[in-house]
Amino acid sequence: MAEDLEKSPTNWTESDVSAWLRSIGVKEQYIKKLHEEEVDGQTLLALTEDFLKTEICMKSGPAHLIIQKRDALLNSQKNKQVTRGKKSELERKKSVEGSQTTEEGSEDPVRNREVSKERQNVQKECVLSSKEDCKPRPFDEDDIDFMYLKHRVLQPESGAFNLISPCHEYKSFAIAATLDRTRLQAKFAREVFKFATGCMNIRSNGTIHFGVMDSKENEGYVHGEIIGIPIKEKDIYVDALDLSEKSFRSDKEQVLQCVRPPRFIEVMDRESTEKRYVVEVDIVPLLTIVKNKVYSVRLPNFKESSNKLEFEKEVIFRRVGSKTEPVSDKDLGDFYQRVKDRDTQRDEAEKKQFLIAPEICQDLGRKLTMLLTSGKKFITKDKWFILVTNKFKSSDLNNIDWLLNMNVFCVFDFDPDSKISGLCSKYLEHHAANMHFLQSYRMPAGMNIKDFTNHLHLFEQTSWIFCNGRSDFKGNEASCDEMTWIKTKMTFLRESVSLICKQILPKGTFQVIFLLTSPVEKPLLHTFYEFFTDMEGHEDIICICDCEKNYHKWQSFAEGSCGKEAVNNSSIVGMKMSHVNATLQHVQPIKAHVRKHLPVFVKGTCLLETQIEEQMYSLEILAVNHCDESTKEFIKEEKGNIEQQFYRGGRVTWLNFWLADHKHVEDVIERDAYHETSRLLNDVLKFNADQTPVNCINIYHHPGSGGSTVARQVLWHNRKDLRCAVVKSYPASVVAQHAVELREYEEKDPQMCLPVLLLLEDTDKEYIDDLRNELEVAMNIKQIQYGTLCFILLSCRRSHDPERKCKESPLQNVSVTHKLSDQEKRKFAGKRQTLEERYAPSFILTFVLMSEGFSQDYIHDFVKHLLQDIDQKSVVTRLMHYVALLNTYVQNSFISQSHCEALLALTVHLERFRQHAFESLLSDQAKLVFLHLRDDKTHIESIRIIHPLVAKEILQQLLEGKQTQSRLAMKLLCEKVLFEHRFGREEYLTFLRHLFLRRSRISKGDECDSFFSPLIEHVCDVEKNPNNAIELLKEAFECFNKDPFFAQQLARLHYTFEKFEEAKHWAETAAKQLPNNSYILDTKGQVYRKWFQAKCKAIENESKPKTAQDTVDAVETALKALECFQECERAANAEMEDVNSSGFFSEVEVGCSLLKLISSLQVFANKTNGHAECMKYLLTDYIPEELDRAWEPFHGRLKKLHKTMQDALEWISEDLSYFQTDIGDEEETPERPEEKISHPLTWLAKKSAEYGKYFSEADSAMLLKKCQTIESKFTPFQKRMIIYHLGGGNIISILSKLADQKDAVRRLEHILTLYPSNPLKAKFTQRDIVNYIAAHISLNCLSPQPQKADPLKELQVLCRQFPTDKRKCFPSALFLLTMLFWPEDHDTDQERESKYEIVQSAVEHLEKGYWAKMKDIPQRKRRIYTHFYLGNGNGLDKFVHKRKFDKITKGFSVSEKRLKWFSGEAWKSPEIATMLKRVSGWTEDRVVYLEGPQKKKFNILPLFLPSVPHGNENITFYLGFTFRGPVACNVLVKK
Repeated sequence: MAEDLEKSPTNWTESDVSAWLRSIGVKEQYIKKLHEEEVDGQTLLALTEDFLKTEICMKSGPAHLIIQKRDALLNSQKNKQVTRGKKSELERKKSVEGSQTTEEGSEDPVRNREVSKERQNVQKECVLSSKEDCKPRPFDEDDIDFMYLKHRVLQPESGAFNLISPCHEYKSFAIAATLDRTRLQAKFAREVFKFATGCMNIRSNGTIHFGVMDSKENEGYVHGEIIGIPIKEKDIYVDALDLSEKSFRSDKEQVLQCVRPPRFIEVMDRESTEKRYVVEVDIVPLLTIVKNKVYSVRLPNFKESSNKLEFEKEVIFRRVGSKTEPVSDKDLGDFYQRVKDRDTQRDEAEKKQFLIAPEICQDLGRKLTMLLTSGKKFITKDKWFILVTNKFKSSDLNNIDWLLNMNVFCVFDFDPDSKISGLCSKYLEHHAANMHFLQSYRMPAGMNIKDFTNHLHLFEQTSWIFCNGRSDFKGNEASCDEMTWIKTKMTFLRESVSLICKQILPKGTFQVIFLLTSPVEKPLLHTFYEFFTDMEGHEDIICICDCEKNYHKWQSFAEGSCGKEAVNNSSIVGMKMSHVNATLQHVQPIKAHVRKHLPVFVKGTCLLETQIEEQMYSLEILAVNHCDESTKEFIKEEKGNIEQQFYRGGRVTWLNFWLADHKHVEDVIERDAYHETSRLLNDVLKFNADQTPVNCINIYHHPGSGGSTVARQVLWHNRKDLRCAVVKSYPASVVAQHAVELREYEEKDPQMCLPVLLLLEDTDKEYIDDLRNELEVAMNIKQIQYGTLCFILLSCRRSHDPERKCKESPLQNVSVTHKLSDQEKRKFAGKRQTLEERYAPSFILTFVLMSEGFSQDYIHDFVKHLLQDIDQKSVVTRLMHYVALLNTYVQNSFISQSHCEALLALTVHLERFRQHAFESLLSDQAKLVFLHLRDDKTHIESIRIIHPLVAKEILQQLLEGKQTQSRLAMKLLCEKVLFEHRFGREEYLTFLRHLFLRRSRISKGDECDSFFSPLIEHVCDVEKNPNNAIELLKEAFECFNKDPFFAQQLARLHYTFEKFEEAKHWAETAAKQLPNNSYILDTKGQVYRKWFQAKCKAIENESKPKTAQDTVDAVETALKALECFQECERAANAEMEDVNSSGFFSEVEVGCSLLKLISSLQVFANKTNGHAECMKYLLTDYIPEELDRAWEPFHGRLKKLHKTMQDALEWISEDLSYFQTDIGDEEETPERPEEKISHPLTWLAKKSAEYGKYFSEADSAMLLKKCQTIESKFTPFQKRMIIYHLGGGNIISILSKLADQKDAVRRLEHILTLYPSNPLKAKFTQRDIVNYIAAHISLNCLSPQPQKADPLKELQVLCRQFPTDKRKCFPSALFLLTMLFWPEDHDTDQERESKYEIVQSAVEHLEKGYWAKMKDIPQRKRRIYTHFYLGNGNGLDKFVHKRKFDKITKGFSVSEKRLKWFSGEAWKSPEIATMLKRVSGWTEDRVVYLEGPQKKKFNILPLFLPSVPHGNENITFYLGFTFRGPVACNVLVKK
């Protein structure tokens, strides 16, 4: 095997690699895994630590070991000749020494046996050449905290050099250290005394080291390698020097003055938890002690034969070169004679020692500022800092102002008392922080990094990590000693550092500061090592240490990792904390101890405490004195950049407004929309008794037209009168909680607070509704007086047609477009002139575009000029392609800078100047069009093109005639560097998904509603290449781990182009992965539905009579479609958070088409009674012989068709009876069903009629003409079907006649004639009764005093036929009970009470049905629909249908209508007062009760909760009838 490993690693097989891994001590499970992954020598050379961790699931330790050893192996290969030379020399030595026994005693043969084993291990030989050097401990210095690293190498043993620099001697002492006390002491004293006399006799300082390999060792180690020895009791070594009593005769005192006590220097070993030490004894022969002396010694020796300690005869030793040797008899005379010379030399050396000039003092202040600012004038505002610290001195705690102004991401704190008396307690006085332990950073399985950072609030507040226990914590988290820490906490530390450096913060966005204010312990050193390895270097690590003493241990350790120079360059040593504090405050962009102010109700201001502000982390709060904290120096330096970034296309910042207010730059132009918004805001702020607590103003803008600037201008100019804040991306519930806190902060009375103006940017309607709802509920709970304005939501959303939105709702909406008004043109022209005096047009490009009104020609010419000499083949141009593609199709998309660097293969070693390095790699064109953004929350940098229209033009011109967008998109997908890059990965993948999956939506501000994503539509329509679109989606499906939504998209794309077999394959692929997703099952049904339509079309085109045989295929497909839709319905019903009714609609559609196909068959179509024959087949057991054989598999299912279709129609009818349908236009589900039914009521009426037509053989026109004569001929079933056909088949179709009034009276009268003349004796089903009663009520509403309407009493009697067990009643039956049994004015008390009992029992069951129907969906998303109101009449005349007063709010948009009804404005109109009846009641704790029922209180649901008074009051209200029971509208307190 050794021979195999001799060959170059490039040629190793999998087995060779496994053998090598075993030899370096890797666990068997990992070796096996790597063998399975076919890792041979070639692959081994390409492995990265990251790959081993992610793909092989290795822990960081072994992964790091493998890479380190692999690199060492490669180095050794380079030094092969040298190594071989060494090896043969070692072997030669070995053979010479083989016969001799070593001084270390008789155990050595055992050692040699082990060595012969180890010699097979080539690895050891490779390591020889790659061990790192280190310095010895500073000589003869007390109080110094020093440590060695195992396997580091000291300089070779040396002789006397200048008598002051110590000579060194090494002893491995490995076997001796394991001996018993007596033997160990004898061995130790022998070596020390021999070396000491040698040094003293030649007057040289010296150090003897035990635990360091001497040259007598085997080739497993190198000379001078630090190994350390285990020490149980230190006193054994100290006491060993007591043997000097017998070793020295008269000079004992002097010897002990020159021999310093043993020092124990700890050896740090990252792989082991066993403590080992190097024992060092310093020899200092000061002239005052040794003058004129020669020392002899009797060396102690333990005789094994006699088993006792003896002292050998006296010998004089001296140092000769690097050895200590006895002075031979012949040299003795000469040696004595030269004592004087040696004393003179010593005297001179000692004098020289004190004449060395002191070191030139470094300019530590400049060094500190350079390290923290990366060479700039100020510390970057957006840089994150990670602090690693131990115990702080109490005096230093008053000097941490510099820290309070920094973005501290997290603190690794090794002081267990920090929260009580340390840095943490001081920090918490000024900032909010979350207390964590190392194990808090263990990411739960299945959680992604974004959710994890949100879960720990890592970007909102500082994370304070107690690394070694927390003394004030009641849980089990005690501090422990170093070795226990290494055993128990080391892994957690490694994981948390790795997570931060490799997944949360990209390189270059943060700096790590080690703040060492007390003695350094091992855990802190491990922390340095973990950061050093995970950050791949030391460039962003800084050490600040207040005294040399604490620094030495740190230095000796750190130098081992990154070299002496690097450590010195990034360390600030000996600077007091007060000096650090003062120095750094000069380079911070904001002043220390900033006090922010908020306006208050009584027109003053109050202080906003920083930690309170940080607790409201979902809001960016705008203070009265916002930006005042910026230092003069910062403003002077940066104002030009801030202004230019804005006019180039960057988002406006508060500093832009502040600079303009303070006349540092000119004003930001106020567009017309700003004045319009301000006007609307002032109107809202005027007192109005009907004011809702939450008001909304919308700014709709073209992308990139400055809508956000207008919105922020409004906030900026209102910050002194209102409490203003920008909402960040957090759940509505969190934002609402923080907004309420902001409103009430430092105010005395919650009833009297300033309104809060909240800016929401690019949030969808649903989120705004959620937030509004949460805020209204909160104000209700706090019992804020109705009519008080509490919050104004200023929503700023992109829209393709802002003007249309503005016309729809002029009192709520403002539009910002690319078109400038004349006044705006004048403002822009003037501003452009002044800007162009300072900047070239290309540097203020977006402003220039705006002043040109975004004319297409200007953009075209600009881009053409820009791209003139672009290098098409460069990587930067490729990056431009990708960014342009994303920016064109995905709104608000960007690519993170670390993604770009990965693509440009940028690994900058001068990390301190990282931004310049990145920019220097960009071409001139890219510099002009790329805009650098920073994430508000994470501060991570990214780039996008300055404007979406520019992106679109760049994309067109770059690709012109060279390649298609589909090919570019394919390249982007296959760009593995980007796809697999760790940082910002979730955002990048989201943008990529949107590129392929997100459809355009008008409601989301797009131009139209599209069926596929705009890119896919472009490939199909413009490039005319559906196959490329299919290939793109297939590639995306593979890239995104076979994501079922890509498969769903593929199915839709295939069936659109009538490739049904493939569509079926993809639909099944998606359904296999998500078998319970109703939207995917719907797509599967649509595949068969479209296939069925295509087959029907083909049959039609054949223009020959249709036979059963010809249609088998089509019928089978239709039945398959029905089966899929039924599956979709079951899944939709089981889904608790969503309503997807598409399955029911599609089932009816396919059913109708199938009925059409069946009735057109030759067997039915050509006979005179063909229709009756067809019905006979579908409704009875009868099967015509023409169909018998051909349709054998289908008969059972076809005969159930009328039942399943009726069930689907009933389900739709019931669903529509509960909830409002006129609101659906604005709201949408994330995965829209395929075919959205836009007017469900009309659809239902039409399909019910169609269904009725197929199952009754009547023709509606005929029926209406000869209505009197025909009825008697029909069976009850046929009559039912005719009623269906006429639109009386379900309650919603009947009630919808009230809206669509043409011909309605005639139809309703006709429907009623089809029922038996004596309904009480007829055998009505429950559904028949419901439809019969509903028809009566509707007819009465349309034409009061009709001839055919039964009076109320008869209908009440008919209701007695409903099941007595109310659980068996349909919701529609219960709904009719609440209406028909509502008491009349002239009822007796007894009648009234019994009616209330019926109504209350019905309501109880309606409520249960309602909650089953609602599932877990928020109520505002499915608002209950009020069908009728209680009017002033009697009998059936007392029911007033909602449509009666629609004209009151005619001409308003849906949301404005809703607002008018809710705010109570609409209820005030005189028409309503004459039509409706006010009923009396009272409230208790905001619950509304009806006056009337005696036995049981009747609680009525208020339709708009905020209108209910907070106290207990007598009230009146209008009563509405819904499928949830009666509701109270327009609640007013009785005067």
